[in-house]
Amino acid sequence: MDFSLAKIWHHLPVEEVLDLLQVDPAKGLAPLQAERRREQFGPNRLTIRKGKTKLERFLLQFHQPLVYILLISAVVTIGLGEWVDASVILGVVLVNAVVGYIQEAKAISALEALATSMVTEAVVRRDGEVVRLSAEDLVPGDVVILRSGDKVPADLRLVEVKDLRVDESALTGESVAVGKQVDALPRDIVLADRRNMAYASTLVTYGQATGVVVSTGDATEIGRISTMVAEADELATPLTRKIARFSHMLLWAIIALAALTFVAGLLRGQPAADTFLAAVALAVAAIPEGLPAAVTVILAMGVSRMAARGAIIRKLPAVETLGGATVICSDKTGTLTQNQMTVTRIFAAGRAYSVTGTGYRPHGHIEGFEADNQALLRTARGGLLCNDTRITFTETDERVTGDPTEAALIVAALKAGLDPAAEARDFPRVDTLPFESEHQYMATLHDQREGTSRLVLFKGSVEALLSRASAAMVADGGIGPLDAEHVRRVVEEMGLDGLRVLAVAFKELPRETTQLTHDHLTEGLVFLGLEAMMDPPRPEAIAAVAACQRAGIRVKMITGDHAVTAAAIGVQLGLGIETCPGKPTCQVLSGAELAAMSDAELMKRASETAVFARVAPEQKLRLVMALQHQGEVVAMTGDGVNDAPALKQADIGIAMGKGGTEAAKEAADMVLTDDNFATIKAAVEEGRGVYDNLLKFIVWTLPTNVGEGLVILAAVLLGTTLPILPVQILWINMTTAVCLGLMLAFEPKEPGIMERPPRRPDQPILDTELVIRIFMVGGILLVTAFGLFAWELASTGDEAQARTVAVNAFVLVETFYLFNSRSFSRSPFALGFFSNPWVLLGASIMVVLQVAFTYVPLMHHAFSTAPVGVLPWIKTVAIGLAAYLIVEWEKRLRAPKAM
Repeated sequence: MDFSLAKIWHHLPVEEVLDLLQVDPAKGLAPLQAERRREQFGPNRLTIRKGKTKLERFLLQFHQPLVYILLISAVVTIGLGEWVDASVILGVVLVNAVVGYIQEAKAISALEALATSMVTEAVVRRDGEVVRLSAEDLVPGDVVILRSGDKVPADLRLVEVKDLRVDESALTGESVAVGKQVDALPRDIVLADRRNMAYASTLVTYGQATGVVVSTGDATEIGRISTMVAEADELATPLTRKIARFSHMLLWAIIALAALTFVAGLLRGQPAADTFLAAVALAVAAIPEGLPAAVTVILAMGVSRMAARGAIIRKLPAVETLGGATVICSDKTGTLTQNQMTVTRIFAAGRAYSVTGTGYRPHGHIEGFEADNQALLRTARGGLLCNDTRITFTETDERVTGDPTEAALIVAALKAGLDPAAEARDFPRVDTLPFESEHQYMATLHDQREGTSRLVLFKGSVEALLSRASAAMVADGGIGPLDAEHVRRVVEEMGLDGLRVLAVAFKELPRETTQLTHDHLTEGLVFLGLEAMMDPPRPEAIAAVAACQRAGIRVKMITGDHAVTAAAIGVQLGLGIETCPGKPTCQVLSGAELAAMSDAELMKRASETAVFARVAPEQKLRLVMALQHQGEVVAMTGDGVNDAPALKQADIGIAMGKGGTEAAKEAADMVLTDDNFATIKAAVEEGRGVYDNLLKFIVWTLPTNVGEGLVILAAVLLGTTLPILPVQILWINMTTAVCLGLMLAFEPKEPGIMERPPRRPDQPILDTELVIRIFMVGGILLVTAFGLFAWELASTGDEAQARTVAVNAFVLVETFYLFNSRSFSRSPFALGFFSNPWVLLGASIMVVLQVAFTYVPLMHHAFSTAPVGVLPWIKTVAIGLAAYLIVEWEKRLRAPKAM
């Protein structure tokens, strides 16, 4: 068989397709044919690409600079005989590795979810008989019979169709079920418009059809998506990239300083053993042992806060990434919009009415509603009774059984004051002509309690109605002439606003009529009105888009819907540009236009354009990559199988929890429990708060490491006794990180956090101002610890007491500096001194521990300390307060700068 034309099955006539596949649709494949093709093409399932083994993935969790630093710390502490400290450090390393491994294992299951989405059964014609087979057994050439409710088992070229509609939203993003046909289509038509194809994993919602299998397994459209997911780059997040760079710099700086200390000591003629001990002390001093644990805890706090606001984080670094997003690419249906069709306008008796309220809850009304306008009332009645859909209302939700378009008509009737039960009693249905794509309408026959005739209600396309009607109902219920051209102009205006329009009409038949036929509807219809609907934007999404734009984040909408609909929604969401006063317009790029663009042109247009319509899966991936190539941090939302590759490629992928496919959820970093764009805005806010708190911890902890390192280096260069020992440095670093630094994880978000632009992706963790502050406080610690050590040593001659005072000085300066670090520009009193009670609790615990460190005999033995008098405490408290005042003075000197 020649499969060189595999990409253009939709372009070939049915006869040519059957000839190529060597199959008679009336008989299907013979068993031997099917067996040979199974051997040739393999089973109809997706291939799971093999990755690293579980052991390899676990060991790779240790392949990080910060972990190397911690492991060095553990080795040093073991060498010093400090088994407890070594156990704590190794425990931190192990916990980090286990958490990372679990998160990665969940992400890898994305491909398995895609494979699962294809597991189903199929009704197949084989050797002249209709049989039910596992979808895995299908081969190219198999003749498949589709009915309402079936999941399409493979890619099919349709050969017979009867009123078939297929929900392709998971594959194309199209929000409305697509009607199908059998005629050949243009060669270059986009996937979403290939109406003679049915694709694997889509769902039949109405009608029936016969199709011949043209692609199975990895060759299907969903198989191509699976391949793209497997090949999409696993990007490091901005935070992990910055931490990695920072850790590499820190690692080499520590090694260089330790070597410099050792060489300097030897050059001064100091004993090699003492010099080596000093070099080890400096290495231990410079390693921020608490940093990896702090990163994990602060991110975990962010996970908890986001979960409370409806965002479930699957990958820990994603907490911060969203806060740094510069572009959010959002799916339209269900995220920016309600995913609930809503009638927004009704035209009847020559007048247009606006309908308020959104969604399937009948909250709202028809503006200017006139109870005596019979045309308006009967238009609403026609939409209600010529309808096979049902809505079940509960206290918290609505369940629609049937078509979303018909559900919108029911809600519009409720807003017009009609009671569905009473209407059904007054106009009981006698017969139905179901919707057929060939005729483009549905009609129902009803009894009437009043009158001697039976009532036909007609609902369908405008052209189908206008070709069958010559009269129209006026407001008082009378019949007048139909102005078809005026109706067409109204429909055109509605279409420009992205509305889907249905026309409603009626006709009366003799009472003895019991069966409705198409012949009854060839003429004589009376036009009642038009009902125009759309899937409207969520009100909270409009506010959230505006908030993101104020925060400097560009929002782009990517949808499978048509360009006109996408543009109308874009304008309502605030994504349009005012080309003339009061009339914003929205520039839209279609999938066909994207396909014709070079990568360079796409990068330019992707940056300028806010709305993308009729976009294919690989084009979503290209869009994300084009934006990333320009240095953007891209957040991508999606819910369908077609979104999975782009979700995985994006810096942060966001899947929908309610309406999303498992494939999308598994590829994503974050899942929205309410499928609402407003939750993304809330998560951005939380992400910015997380980054702020992480930065506050780093700026708080590094002066300690700088100060400790400078104290050791100064002692070696001056040839004096070490003011603090390695084991005492470990005490300072570990206890203050837990009791003081981690309290910053609970710091509330500062005011105005969503009024500042996003961080530049290339911006380093620490800017010049923060580096200056770190070295300023490090210098204060050097002078304080060295000075108090020398003073106490001169006064008492006791090295243990002098070192105890030096350690206390470090701890108390850090404690006061913790209050400075609650904000980079505001004082703790401006924030509210008690707005973070955890800081006060941590400071109190630290003071208690330091008193124990100073006076408990067991501590004296473990850490070589000694009791001190009251005067040294007064000195250290005074110096800590002075350090606090100096930093607050430095804040005032600088213009406030949003971090």
